Amino acid sequence: MSDVASFFNDTLPEKLKEHPDLADDIQAVYQFDIEGAGTWTVDLSSAPGSVSEGPHDEPGCVVTCEEEDFQSLLDNPANGMMLFTMGKLKVSNVGLALSLQKILG
Repeated sequence: MSDVASFFNDTLPEKLKEHPDLADDIQAVYQFDIEGAGTWTVDLSSAPGSVSEGPHDEPGCVVTCEEEDFQSLLDNPANGMMLFTMGKLKVSNVGLALSLQKILG
């Protein structure tokens, strides 16, 4: 869990701080339900964006997967499509999910 938690608690907030334009480009709220690790909200509806633990009332896209699969996605964001087609990565909005590589990569 530490790698996933570290991504949401440290890595991603730092990336958003360094690249506030990501929120302007994406303009969406993501909820990550990572089984075995927790739930996080990534709010990119306005710059610079924010990351918080817990669910969001109205996320634009919910991403659901196992901790091991999310770790694989963090190690290689290009694995996202493969995980999706294998049913290991579920998303509620495919259009918004396509923007995930910008924040995960």
